[in-house]
Amino acid sequence: MGEPTPARMREVLGTFATGVVVVTALADEPLGFTCQSFVSQSLDPPLISFSAARTSTTWPQIRPVNRFCVNVLAHDQHELSELFAVQGADRFAAVDWTPSPLGAPILDGVSAWIDCELAAEYEAGDHTIVLGAVRTLDADASRYPLIYYRSRYAPSEHWQAWSQMG
Repeated sequence: MGEPTPARMREVLGTFATGVVVVTALADEPLGFTCQSFVSQSLDPPLISFSAARTSTTWPQIRPVNRFCVNVLAHDQHELSELFAVQGADRFAAVDWTPSPLGAPILDGVSAWIDCELAAEYEAGDHTIVLGAVRTLDADASRYPLIYYRSRYAPSEHWQAWSQMG
């Protein structure tokens, strides 16, 4: 037991495994950032949500575009997760992508993508909760998601065993 300090919160809540997504948009240039706090919010109407850090320099550039794509990273894309988490990096210099139906980048090789229009935002402490209205989406059933647990990525070889379980 202990006080809910930021370090203790990270330690305890890190025991909850999450997927990893990259939220992208196309403004004057392609934009994107890594995010772990992503959820399916509602099936009817179709809504998703994610939380962007209030210190993010990318979300404020995506917001006025009013649409974005959530790219669910695949098990072998931890380098993309790290690239899109670094501030100031030229994130799209060596990244292949195609435009989604709404125009946002769909990163090559992702396990799924969700194309959204911005529905609402809510301030929540040091993050902003973003609600997206889903317009189109797709998944590649042959690709498994990138899993993050206790500040580490799950090794890709775990998915080989998982896929054999059928």
